Amino acid sequence: MSGETEIRPFRVDMPGEAITDLRRRVAATCWPSRELVPDAAQGVQLAMLQELARYWAADYDWRKCEAELNALPQFTTEIDGLGIHFIHVESRHENALPLIITHGWPGSVIEMLGIVGPLTDPTAHGGQAEDAFDLVLPSIPGYGFSGQPAEAGWDPGRIAQAWAELMHRLGYTRYVAQGGDQGASITDAMARQAPDGLAGIHLNFLTSFPLDVLAAVFGGGPVPEGLVKRVAGALLAAHAERKDPATLEAAAAVFKRGYIIEMPEHPQTIGYALTDAPAGLAAWMLDHDADSYQKISRVFLDGQPSGGLTRDHILDNITLYWLTGTATSSARLYWEQGRTIAALIASGKKPPKLSLPVGFTVFPGEIFQAPRAWAEKVYPNLIYFNEVDKGGHFAAWEEPQLFSEEMRAAFQTLR
Repeated sequence: MSGETEIRPFRVDMPGEAITDLRRRVAATCWPSRELVPDAAQGVQLAMLQELARYWAADYDWRKCEAELNALPQFTTEIDGLGIHFIHVESRHENALPLIITHGWPGSVIEMLGIVGPLTDPTAHGGQAEDAFDLVLPSIPGYGFSGQPAEAGWDPGRIAQAWAELMHRLGYTRYVAQGGDQGASITDAMARQAPDGLAGIHLNFLTSFPLDVLAAVFGGGPVPEGLVKRVAGALLAAHAERKDPATLEAAAAVFKRGYIIEMPEHPQTIGYALTDAPAGLAAWMLDHDADSYQKISRVFLDGQPSGGLTRDHILDNITLYWLTGTATSSARLYWEQGRTIAALIASGKKPPKLSLPVGFTVFPGEIFQAPRAWAEKVYPNLIYFNEVDKGGHFAAWEEPQLFSEEMRAAFQTLR
């Protein structure tokens, strides 16, 4: 390949002075006073973040992360005028199914490192040769080592088109796609666009809702009459056996988190602080959802990792954002998505129908657990639905073996 379609090998090698500067900035953090409550009701707690900062400045080694990344085949290519970074691991097994997995925010390809082995080499991880995947792990534009868009318009739909071009460029004529968080929005968009070769998708986070709900949440429209009752009824039905009243509160709080409000509204504003203060960036990223925060807090305060959520891997991800200067550019994706949704609502049009096969897995620690009835309504060709017993929002990161088993099961009929 040559010219704009060329695929070039890539290696990570961040400047030593940038790493030294990061340590200096972390050590020089100006700390606020301690929160006034014994829990996380006021946000990320001082003791936890100070311990994270102590380890980050004194003991953490970014070069280990670089070595882990560089041990995998990494590449860049230009699509639609933007440099795209991706990891591409081909299985040694014949007839492996190509799979493109998209990370979310505040994640990166680092979330996915633990699933590379189980998906591409299943016989070494409790599976069969026929379970094998060829794996493509791209960095979303504005994230990690992909380029930062220099113009508006890189919303999930445009990224979905870029991913289809990437898979075509890699020579895949039939493949499947997966995503959670922002990756779910991109993967959903791919399925609605239905590019040649895409055989089906899997999601672990529900991002498509009825238009009246979208209008109320993103477009400033009135709250639809009976919305609360419909939400409550669906969740109560889905969790009748568990009788978990916290689920209702979690569902209502999804769109009240600070980052969900600020980044779709003014990503540039919050970007100044995130780009200037590494401890502030860490706090902003860790305040994503209650389940993940509790697990990460236990990692630093009690030395109890939750699967792949270890001290080093958590800091690998935060450090990646810092060293690549992508705190602001990654936040802009929320702004792009909000504009797209608002325009769709204003037009009165419905989203394109999605007829491709869809698989869905519910992880118990997710921000909210979508009931099967919701998934079936949004995805009429739902071929797989499963509720697992462990894992949270960063499912592939936290439970790589379980996540990989879900990929095998969800896509089994599409091979």
